[in-house]
Amino acid sequence: MNFLFLVVLFGGVCYASSDVSIEPLVDHVVVLKVPHRGRTEEEVPLVCGTDDLTQDVFWKKDGMELNPPLKGNRITVLVEEMEGGNYSCHLSPGGQYLNHTIIFIQLDSEERVILKERSPEEGRFRETEWHIHCSAPNYTGPFRCSWTRANSRPNAAVLLLQATRNGQQIPCELDAGGSGVLCQDNSCSYKEEQHHILFTIHVHSYSRLETYTKAFYLKDIVRPGALSNLQMDNAKVFSWSYPDSWEKPCSFYGLNFQYRVVRHNHPCDSDTAILVNTTDDTKFEVNVKAKKYVFCVRAQDKYTQGPFGPWSSCVVTKEEAGCQPLSPGQRK
Repeated sequence: MNFLFLVVLFGGVCYASSDVSIEPLVDHVVVLKVPHRGRTEEEVPLVCGTDDLTQDVFWKKDGMELNPPLKGNRITVLVEEMEGGNYSCHLSPGGQYLNHTIIFIQLDSEERVILKERSPEEGRFRETEWHIHCSAPNYTGPFRCSWTRANSRPNAAVLLLQATRNGQQIPCELDAGGSGVLCQDNSCSYKEEQHHILFTIHVHSYSRLETYTKAFYLKDIVRPGALSNLQMDNAKVFSWSYPDSWEKPCSFYGLNFQYRVVRHNHPCDSDTAILVNTTDDTKFEVNVKAKKYVFCVRAQDKYTQGPFGPWSSCVVTKEEAGCQPLSPGQRK
């Protein structure tokens, strides 16, 4: 039937207040944007189908009949405060479904309550972007973004997400748990990035909708993986290889390495390090008086000085030396 298309009456018109607007987001979804939370009552016009729909039309909200009943192809509903919902139209109170419109409410203020705010990322992003963390293992194109629901919003869900570069869509796949996404940028990894990636997610908790954005270049989020083949010879010379996930040639995609010597049983990011320095070589000889210590090393893009990768470490005692990547919980 040709009347099963969502029609919402809007057109840049504001309702009840010049600061309130109604905007479509995707099919069957409209967003009522209000400047702040408070006592608000806004009228939202809805249409079930085209004007040639002659049958009687009955409306429900969230699957329940309305009291008093709402009938007709064109109706106006009163949305109070954050009470949006799913308005569906039918041929009779218990009859055939025809169409529906979901109304979400979005506050225009910068207050965010659905996702947790993460720690600042080395000053590279604005405070409003701290809710989303993005990283990439190299420059070949795949990157992952993740977020965490606030404790008070465990059932929040992603309504819509997209990633673009210079107006071109980047394909993304949402994780099953709804807390992360894997995207594949197909730009040439050998070229200087001319345009940033814009990542946007629309998340809702009941009828409340919030939009989060993050703009970045791949060079801002590339985080090298754990170093390969970390080992120590009898002369206490430590050596390692570039991460397996890092691109070749290494002369083009160079890395710097930060190494730290910390006391035995101390974490790699301990405030009481015995020795701290950086090198672009893949080996280092340790000369310290301590007989028991931990040698830690991690990688960073040599040219962009972006995020560091996870620590790899060797535990040295009088009896032996053992080298291994740190567990995920220890990777700072």
